Amino acid sequence: MEVVEKERKEEQQTRVPMLEDCLKLLRGETDEKRLAGLLLVTRCCDKNDQHSIVKVYDAIGVRFLHRLLRTGVGKGNIADSGSDNRDAYLHLCITVLAAFCRVPEIAASEDMVSKIPLILEIMEKESSSSILEECYEILFLTSSVSDKGVATLYESGGLRLISIHLPSLPDGSQVLELSLRLLQLILSKVSVDVIISRHLPELATMVVPIARQFALFQNALKFDLLQLLCVILSSDHSVPLKNALRAMSDNKWSAYVRAGIMDILQNRVAAEQKIQALIVAEAMLAMLGEGWLIVQLDVPDLNKSFQSERCLLLVLESARVEIAVLLNELAYLKYEAASSNPEAFLLKRRNLAIVFSLVENIIKLISNLSEDEESIISEGTFTKVISGLNETVEVVLEYLKDAKDHGQKKGDDLLASVRLVGSYLAEAPLASKEKVEELLAYLLSIEGENEFSPFLSRSFLLPMICQATMTTEGVKMLASSGAYKAVMEYFVHLMSKDSRLSENSDSVLLICDTVINFLLKREHIKVQLDEAVFVQVLKALTYWTEGTSDSTYIMMASSICSLIFDNTSEKALLTYPGIDISILHKLSQLIARSLVVCAQVIPGGLIDFPLSEKR
Repeated sequence: MEVVEKERKEEQQTRVPMLEDCLKLLRGETDEKRLAGLLLVTRCCDKNDQHSIVKVYDAIGVRFLHRLLRTGVGKGNIADSGSDNRDAYLHLCITVLAAFCRVPEIAASEDMVSKIPLILEIMEKESSSSILEECYEILFLTSSVSDKGVATLYESGGLRLISIHLPSLPDGSQVLELSLRLLQLILSKVSVDVIISRHLPELATMVVPIARQFALFQNALKFDLLQLLCVILSSDHSVPLKNALRAMSDNKWSAYVRAGIMDILQNRVAAEQKIQALIVAEAMLAMLGEGWLIVQLDVPDLNKSFQSERCLLLVLESARVEIAVLLNELAYLKYEAASSNPEAFLLKRRNLAIVFSLVENIIKLISNLSEDEESIISEGTFTKVISGLNETVEVVLEYLKDAKDHGQKKGDDLLASVRLVGSYLAEAPLASKEKVEELLAYLLSIEGENEFSPFLSRSFLLPMICQATMTTEGVKMLASSGAYKAVMEYFVHLMSKDSRLSENSDSVLLICDTVINFLLKREHIKVQLDEAVFVQVLKALTYWTEGTSDSTYIMMASSICSLIFDNTSEKALLTYPGIDISILHKLSQLIARSLVVCAQVIPGGLIDFPLSEKR
């Protein structure tokens, strides 16, 4: 060690007089002396010795360097600057500028920022890897210490140039890393929404190499690329970008993203990085569908292979953990925290929406796979997924029960929870049976932040409720809990004069099935019902069917009307406010129209209108 230290000191002592000689030449009156001084500087000045670099910068002056740079690109003239020397001058100038930019004060100077457009012009013409790397270094160092530098870089076409270079830069190279960090810097200063609107083709082009490097890198840069993808793909205005990516003929980039996400999720990483990986996964599902989780793509340069179901299990398990943590934290902030923290609450609620969406996509995937005789996932994986979903729905129901106990009925987090529960129970109506029965009336009363009535919660739960009404036990549960009132109110709302939702045939058929199922089985349950609720249904039928000629709707409306009439009388109906002879006349006309429809013979037989149960 002593020998090495001695040699280092001797080398330093040798450099000092050499540096002084260089400085004298740099202060010379002729271009020849200054050029000679610059050449000597590259040999005797340590690039990490900022003190010496500042001395050189002060000695050479900004005007000579600018002239030298312009000469290198053929726009200026320095003594002895024939065409044979221009390349040498350019390389020399770029090397010196890169060294200067390692001093933050110099990199942030107006002089360096003003050179960015010229550096970009050089990069368009030069193919030399060494000069390209130093140019990227200049741009990165200048932009990283100056907001004006980033703005100048963006406005001068820096993003377009990066998009040209990025796909062809060598894997693992320094210039590749610099270009990616430069892109990250631009996106940290310029809104991604602005970039999407102005540079959509360039951004779409860059996503592909970013995705590839995200899969290949196994160092800290992997997390930077994760953040890049998160920012790009999760933008509120990313629809045009996603459409462009979806239209690409080569979809290997999506396999790269999946491989990178799997690397993140199966390793110990910070909570922030895990949620970013889930945000990117949710964006991919929104773009490519839930099949992205299991589709098998041949990507040779990944040098690793995963079972098609591995990503599915990783995403589900990670989302389940996040849901449990986020619901616990949200409950604490809402009910126990000494002081409110709106920003923390909104961030956690946003993240909750992301992981809920992931779970809902997995529910949809499993539902589709269960109908596929040639499913590509094993029975063991299927069982693991169902078990995980059951546990998560239990956790969400506990959160909703806690909200009920605290008298909370309004909130987007509560509404999102109902949506997730509803989507799962539509596929597995017997899951969490006792807890669902206990909470059903409450679940049907939940409203979103901007709702004035609990409409969406009822639409989310309707598929499950419709299945429940196929059994007498299910109808009894609705009746005894009072939840049937919310179902009938939903019907009335859906069919009202002011609602355009009655044009949604799926919703109409589903609610009609539910109401008919309930009315058919009401005689088998010994529960006192509020007849006023059904009177409102009759009024809604008159609004709904007045302007329709759809035979299916007429038959279903007539069936509901007849089933209600079976349990009441004209005299009893006329005692209710809003019911008069004109309403009863319209209902009679409805039944008459249905009889005409029944009498019409069509090819293949009588009209078959869809009811959820054979009657």
